[in-house]
Amino acid sequence: MELISIPALSDNYIWLLCDENRHTVIIDPAESQPVLDTLKSRGWIPDAILLTHHHHDHVGGVPGIIDQFPDLPVYGPEETQNKGATIVVRGGNRINFGCFSFLVIDVPGHTLGHIAFYQAPYLFCGDTLFSGGCGRLFEGTAEQMYASIGKIAELPDDTLICCAHEYTISNMKFAHAVLPNQTISEYLQKVTKMGENNQPTVPTTLQTEKKINIFLKCDDVDLQRNIGITPHSQPLSSVFRQLRKQKDQF
Repeated sequence: MELISIPALSDNYIWLLCDENRHTVIIDPAESQPVLDTLKSRGWIPDAILLTHHHHDHVGGVPGIIDQFPDLPVYGPEETQNKGATIVVRGGNRINFGCFSFLVIDVPGHTLGHIAFYQAPYLFCGDTLFSGGCGRLFEGTAEQMYASIGKIAELPDDTLICCAHEYTISNMKFAHAVLPNQTISEYLQKVTKMGENNQPTVPTTLQTEKKINIFLKCDDVDLQRNIGITPHSQPLSSVFRQLRKQKDQF
């Protein structure tokens, strides 16, 4: 398999996963033209579009791609039916075609119907988990989002976190403000250099995220103290809620 990310809009990534026979899956196309140009230049054949949720910067390219490939199936949660999805999928479903076999995982929080697609080692998680951070709670609750990222944390450590935005530097600045340990400090320095060189910081691995992503560290007593919570005094979902609130204001 070959995985590539296509920059789109201001900070989005569109993901393409291609097998050895040039058959390709398109994930969360924010725009159509960069996808069409990439398919043409590489001689890749689109087999399907996968949508994680209904926000425009994840579905905006669907009509333009379908104009060129009218029979292309578009898989997505129920909330994407009016955004171009032709096949509704839910957590626990498995999508099989060609060499591809994706497990659908329900990950509500950013939106109520948000899903992720997993084919080891690739996880396409939209706006649920970012490198060093997580998505905002636009529709769901802190309890839902905390449970969702917990599902992701249970995947194998070598899972590639293919998120949909380049937010790593800002996420790591917040992480360093909250939990300024050596690992987080060094990772902030690393991704800052990558940004200066216009290098993408994702995909990242789940193993890395467990070390540097403070939203996966809500049980850390130092983190709890640093955000004003007496250690072990609240459910971890409440720690997560406070952490997300502080990130929103950072």
